[in-house]
Amino acid sequence: MKHLFISLIIILATSCSVNKNNKSAGTNKPNIIYILADDLGYGDLSSYGQTKFSTPNIDQLAEEGILFTQHYAGATVCAPSRSSLMTGLHTGNTPIRGNKALELPSEAKTLAEFLKDNGYKTGGFGKWGLGSANAEGSALHQGFDSFFGYYSQMLAHHYYPDYLWENDKKVILKGNQGLNKEQYAPNLIHKKALSFIDDHKAEPFFLYYPSIIPHAELFAPKEYLNKFKGKFNPEKNFKGTDDGELYKKGRYGSQPNSHAAFVAMITLLDDQVGEIVQKVKDLGLEENTIFIFTSDNGPHKEAGADPDYFNSNGGLRGYKRDLYEGGIRVPMIAKWKGKIEAGTTTNHPSAFWDVLPTFADVLKVDTTFKTDGISFLPTLLQQENQKKHDYLYWEFHELNGRQAVLKDHWKLVKYNVKTKPKYFLFDLQNDIEEKNDLKETSTAKFEELKTIMANARTASENFKF
Repeated sequence: MKHLFISLIIILATSCSVNKNNKSAGTNKPNIIYILADDLGYGDLSSYGQTKFSTPNIDQLAEEGILFTQHYAGATVCAPSRSSLMTGLHTGNTPIRGNKALELPSEAKTLAEFLKDNGYKTGGFGKWGLGSANAEGSALHQGFDSFFGYYSQMLAHHYYPDYLWENDKKVILKGNQGLNKEQYAPNLIHKKALSFIDDHKAEPFFLYYPSIIPHAELFAPKEYLNKFKGKFNPEKNFKGTDDGELYKKGRYGSQPNSHAAFVAMITLLDDQVGEIVQKVKDLGLEENTIFIFTSDNGPHKEAGADPDYFNSNGGLRGYKRDLYEGGIRVPMIAKWKGKIEAGTTTNHPSAFWDVLPTFADVLKVDTTFKTDGISFLPTLLQQENQKKHDYLYWEFHELNGRQAVLKDHWKLVKYNVKTKPKYFLFDLQNDIEEKNDLKETSTAKFEELKTIMANARTASENFKF
């Protein structure tokens, strides 16, 4: 009897140990949920100062985690920003530096591949934008075990598309054929993302959730739109393409209630964030899950969007496609219960190319490939050994080319790179709105940043200056 009793104790102890390990997958491998909004401005969250509407679920992340006041997107438009995030390289080095329809090359090492190599199940749900289905740039060929959403950036202009992709198969949306608008794609994608969490709750997972909200066109489900109609007058009426050969071929649909639709879309996204967090809590995974919420670039002005009405850039200069702060400085909130101190704020300058090194630091695994990033894990954990960048660099290949360098609080912006270059030097510490060009009075600093800018990039056949 005594031996039986001891055996039962050993069995129970072993069982508890296994359950604990299954639930947490060991503290070295926390689940990672990275939520990426599309064209959401620095001022589009109430936690960042938005006053015309609120984002309570995203704000709750900030209340339970850390809010970054100086986090930067990889670029000022979609594809290069995502390329920077996935490769850990800034736009002077990452393979895709503009919105050309290119494939992320197979030799690129991605965040998803890194995590998969280190024991994670990886899922992408939303807009990929770095390659096409069944090609070398597809999500499945770049480290993701599963994908559901849009491959084409042009198709992702539409909230009621004719089809989406599930892994390597096209999924026809019967409710959206012709002029019908019955299946709202972000809702379909959201359900798949929640199922991914359920399916992989017993093992480490990486959920990449690149929503298309609030990218143009400005469409929201009726139940959301109706909540806000008439509340943001004077309304802005946008007349777009609603039928014909170009319908749902990249041209934006009409929206007579642009203000209301914009708020409805962000409210829906906020609700979806809340549902993801609640799902994790219900499964008992909250303490072993890192949440990050951010945006891929500054606010857009297409299809009736009205960033000035909502102060979407938070008082910063510029919008999407600018390399002023309004085009590249984005909200970023991180939560890791029990690890990140709740309700904290940091002004540590960080960027998309820091994300991969940060997760490598979390796992205590060195990358075997080059990145431009620096881990911001010490900032997340309120430690004092946070390293800082010598400088941050961006380039943009539309509108005659643009470049920018940020070193400490000094910012050099170069426009018309391909034609007649113009330089602007700003002291962000005293001029956050980038109004006062100091290149004539701070000549030594101007020359220093010009030299950095000239040497920050590597040559690219597809993206030449």
